Amino acid sequence: MSTDLGTGGSADTRELVHFVTQQTRFALLTNILQHPRQLPSMYELEQLNPSVSDATVYKHIQKLIEAGIVNEVALSDDQRRQGYPWKFYGLTDDGREFLKAHNLLEAEETLQRIYETISDKPEKMVKYENAPRPE
Repeated sequence: MSTDLGTGGSADTRELVHFVTQQTRFALLTNILQHPRQLPSMYELEQLNPSVSDATVYKHIQKLIEAGIVNEVALSDDQRRQGYPWKFYGLTDDGREFLKAHNLLEAEETLQRIYETISDKPEKMVKYENAPRPE
């Protein structure tokens, strides 16, 4: 699959749109967009997708990274705190532009409002949600 985010031919673009809208990958992108900092940890992504195995969440995030849609960002050693996550996942600039160009960001604000209404988050998830994030 081409990872040029749709700058190639229309067949490549269609393939990439199909790739990102696959059910699990699109759910993960939605989770990233709705997160308060748009940088959830792997644990948060796993908790938001209880019907998907942790290994599957990880596999699909890796595929999104390989496609250039998602980026893994980490806290520097001096910013890390014991008991808190230090790796996070967010959209790349090119990924955001690709999603925007294909009208896949239209519900971003609505997704964030929906996320704010989740009231049954495990304590660990709330802790992780409030963990320091890279700038």
